[in-house]
This record gives sequence, structure tokens and C-alpha cells, in this order.
Amino acid sequence: MKAVKGRLYFGGVHPKGAKALSENAPIETLPPPEVVAISTAQSLGKPAVPVAEVGQRVKEGELIARADGPISSDVFASVAGTVTEIKEETGANGANEKFIFIKRDEGSEEKIYFDPLPADADGERIKARIKECGIVGLGGAGFPAAVKVAPRTPVDTLILNGAECEPYLTCDHRLMLEHTEEIARGARYVARALGVQNIIIGIEANKPECIKAFEKFDDIKPVILKKQYPMGGEKQLIYVTTGRRVGMGKLPADCGVVVQNVATAFAVCEAVELGKPLYERVLTVSGKAVKNPKNLRVRVGTPIKYIVDFCGGELVSPKKVIQGGPMTGMAISTYDVYTHKTTSGVLLLDKTEASAEEPTPCLNCGKCADVCPMHLMPVNTAFYSAAGDFDAAAKYGNVLSCIECGACEYICPAKRPLIQAIRKTKGYLRAKMTSAPAAPKPADQKGRSAPLVPLMPNEKTNDDKKEKDNG
Repeated sequence: MKAVKGRLYFGGVHPKGAKALSENAPIETLPPPEVVAISTAQSLGKPAVPVAEVGQRVKEGELIARADGPISSDVFASVAGTVTEIKEETGANGANEKFIFIKRDEGSEEKIYFDPLPADADGERIKARIKECGIVGLGGAGFPAAVKVAPRTPVDTLILNGAECEPYLTCDHRLMLEHTEEIARGARYVARALGVQNIIIGIEANKPECIKAFEKFDDIKPVILKKQYPMGGEKQLIYVTTGRRVGMGKLPADCGVVVQNVATAFAVCEAVELGKPLYERVLTVSGKAVKNPKNLRVRVGTPIKYIVDFCGGELVSPKKVIQGGPMTGMAISTYDVYTHKTTSGVLLLDKTEASAEEPTPCLNCGKCADVCPMHLMPVNTAFYSAAGDFDAAAKYGNVLSCIECGACEYICPAKRPLIQAIRKTKGYLRAKMTSAPAAPKPADQKGRSAPLVPLMPNEKTNDDKKEKDNG
């Protein structure tokens, strides 16, 4: 089907793509490491509950942790070997996670998959297979795919997200080139599960060979997207490809659409046709500080250090190391962390690619609002969050509608930590919803909320002082 141009949307930024470092690197399979550490928190929602025990011998693809509730996902062994430890450690995001350590049996390739589904499997069987294989959204959020393919409202369109708008990352680009047929078949399985006929794939204009590859299918409509960040955001992608708008507090299904990443469609194809659970994925290793940028097929739970060593190690000392993409990923202070289902990249950035400038007082320039694709006021969230008034930060910044794309922080001339403020506010709201003690609300002598005053760079809030005192 001939590709068509997509619409334009409000906001967004145009960071340097830096795709050339790895976009021509074919996907390589990383040899399995000696030890993997598989987190039970592999999706949005509740962590899975371990079912494997220390000392147990497991096969590649065997269930080791079971989903705990509807917003959770099953977790599988990514190597054949022996469970040596199950313990809590600090993950890349700074939160404690339970990890299952498996020492690989040298030379063992024992696998346990589900039985492949027949070619005419109906939608309900496909939904069940997506759930039992632990498939989550591989675009970054990690929302359980089984929930997405069972929307509460009728839908008529499936959109494949092939934008890959975040700088440096090229894993989806290579998947679309090297596994075009599998992605197309996976999309058809998802469409069958949803009961829809209309399939659209959105691909940024900087990937013309991918656009051409999908034009050969009569049942998949390619839409050429403007090179703009965050073009891959669900609500932005829905608008530019269909013209439909998803209102505040609404889900894509509320306007008749479900969005899945191309890597997720590939995983669905393997789950249906091979019975393969999701325990490995393709990720990008890039940045000027790594010797050999690559796109690698990596087992879940692989140590980051093992990945970097496979790519030749550091070319120069990195200024910053990021797990994920530069806009939405997490900066890590050590290589002693492990990949998850949602790990899309490992970036080693040198001093020309990453800055560590100290923030200065807010200029009230409004640039953060100008580029926010969700029409929010990130400055309001930052001001109230810095003052410790998280309820006001949520109310006046409408923080729950924030997609954490990072466009506001990227454009900020004062280098304010806007995303940190947003995540801190969301963390407060999550704690509040689980009946955790609320943070004290600063007030004047008459009990009114504190005024909207930004902090100076070296000022500390009471929360900051408490965190320091608590180590």
C-alpha cells in the first residue's frame, strides 16, 4: 500500500538524531552471559511473584515468576541453568527490585516453549497466548500487551509504532528492515485479537527504506511521520496517523485505536508461531564513548558490563551512561545493573554529547510549555514540587497527563530538572493512593498554600534535607 504523509502536531523538539552511529549495524546475537539477574518487575504495574526456588534447575523459556494481578506480566528464564539466589537489589531507576539469579549451564541449550498455535487460531487464543508469553510493550513503557488487546471499548484500528523518534536508538529500525515479514504477521495476529481490519504503521521520514519495505503489504498502510520528538508518543501518533484526538484522562481505545510497538508485534509473532515466551529483545548500544556501536539481541537479565565489553568497551571515559534512550532513559552510575524486557538501549555518551551543567533560576520564559506535546505547564510542577507542595504540583501542572518525554527539560535554557520534579510528584501521588503518609504541605500563617517561588540552585527544600539525613 502506498505510503501517505501524516499530519503535524503541536509542540515537540528536534534533537540531533545521532542514528548514524548504529543504523547500519545489522542485528547480532549476544552470546548468553555466565550469570543473569532477572528482575520480577518487568512491566508496568505490580512485580511478578517468584515461583522458582534457590537450587532449582530451569530451562530457557521456563516460568520463574508469575504475574501478580491483571497489570503485571509473567517472567521467564533467559538461560538454562541453576537458580543461585533470589534477593532484593537496587535497580537502574534507584528502586529496590527482587532479582532471580541464574547461573548458566555451560553448553546447555535446553528450552521449553509453548506449543505453536495453528494458522487459523482465533482472537481469544491469540489473546491467551500473548498473556501466557509475558509480552509487554517494548517501546519503553512496558504495559502488559494482554491488557491492551482486550480493551473495554470497541476499537477499529491498530497502529504500529515504528517512529523510533528518540535519538541514538536504532533497534526498531533494524527490526523493521531485517524482520519485516514477522512484524507484519505479528500485527495481523494482534488485529485478529482485537477484531479489527484496519492496520496502520507510522514510520519517521528518516527511515525511507523501512517505509518502502512495508509498502509491499496490501493490508498495512504506512504513514510517513515528520522527524520530530516525541512523534512516537501514543496520543501524538494517533493524531498524526488518523486525525483522532485522545482527550485528557482518556485511553487510545476510547477513540477506537490500539497502539503497539513494532518490536512488540515481532514478539507476538514469535509467541504465536514458535510458542516462544518473551525473554530476549533487540537493543541498541551506541554513543561516541563506546568502541563499536551495535544492535544486539540480548537475554533479559544480562549485565550491562557484559554488553559493553562485547562492544569493545569504552573508547573514551563516558560523561554519562544511560540505560534506555537519552530523553526517557535512566542515567546509571555503575555497569552493575541488568537489562529488562523494556531496555531499548545502552548509551555511552562522551563530553560532547552529554552536559552536566548546574541548573540556574527559572527565567519564566515559557519554552517548556511551548514544546509540551500534552499542552501542560511543566514549570508549575517544578515550582510547587521544589517547595514540597506536591498536591499543588499535580493540580497546576496536571502532572498525571505528562508522558515524561523530556522535551521540556531538553529545551529549558536554565537546565532545570523538570522531569525529576515530575517523577517525584508522581511518586508522591502513587504513595498517597496506597495510603502512605502524605508529604507536609507548606503553608503561610493563615494556612494558605505557599506562593509560586522558584528555588535558587543551591537552596534545599525540607524534603531534600530529610533525604540527605536518611542517607
